[in-house]
Amino acid sequence: MFEYFSTYPALLLSSAFVLGLLIGSFLNVVIHRLPIMMEREYQRDFYSYFDKQPSKEEQKQLSETYNLVLPHSHCPKCKTEIKPWENIPIISYLMLRGKCGRCGTPISKRYPLVELVTGILTAVVVWQLGFTWQALAGVFFTWALVALTGIDFDKQLLPDNITLPLLWAGLVINLWGVFVPLQEAVIGAIVGYLSLWSVFHLFKLVTGKEGMGAGDFKILAAIGAWFGWQSVLLVIPLSAAVGALVGILWTVISGRDKNLPIAFGPYLAGAAWIAMLWGEVIMGWYFRISGLNS
Repeated sequence: MFEYFSTYPALLLSSAFVLGLLIGSFLNVVIHRLPIMMEREYQRDFYSYFDKQPSKEEQKQLSETYNLVLPHSHCPKCKTEIKPWENIPIISYLMLRGKCGRCGTPISKRYPLVELVTGILTAVVVWQLGFTWQALAGVFFTWALVALTGIDFDKQLLPDNITLPLLWAGLVINLWGVFVPLQEAVIGAIVGYLSLWSVFHLFKLVTGKEGMGAGDFKILAAIGAWFGWQSVLLVIPLSAAVGALVGILWTVISGRDKNLPIAFGPYLAGAAWIAMLWGEVIMGWYFRISGLNS
């Protein structure tokens, strides 16, 4: 199999794309269910810590098994369980014409979109990094970013359940220098966390408001752990520029209140993914036009 992938790049890329579609289907579950799982865990801890009793409805809800596997996927309206042939990435959505096969309830376009984006990003990572350990690590990193992006868009939350394992994973893979030497990875984690932590506290000191969540510190620390402190220097301005541009356009086009908070995690994630694949090219281009490499 390894020889086939090495000999036939098209087979490798198509396999990566299909794998990405399948993982994207699972990531839809993560994006939807993980925040609910966390909320229920917080509720259990609250009632336990303060020695209070939940209402009968809450008690029933909190006692139900609810994780990334159970209950099985079903229509939120008619509760019909989704059959395996109705859960094929993208194809099932098209065959069902974007509706529940039983009650006709519309299915969110986000589901096939997440599947398609995950498939494309996975294939691009393999295309850029080849059939290597870097590519294997890179696709896992990409999948984590997709999940974080979806959750942050929905809930303005970057869960520790993903950011902290991602941080540790970066340090572990760089024990073998997959992307950078371990020393640079450790420094990257420190620089990543403290840079946004400092901005957060400075902004709060000046304005009395909190400008971002602690999850942003952790995801940038994870990025630094994966790609070293130099990547942090690229990701911060790149994500800030993209975030500012998208935020302004969104406010103008949708008429959204400019005082409402905007999730910053997706822009950090996008900048990190770009830096992983083209960071050296971008930095080289910057040094050339700035004259710093002369």
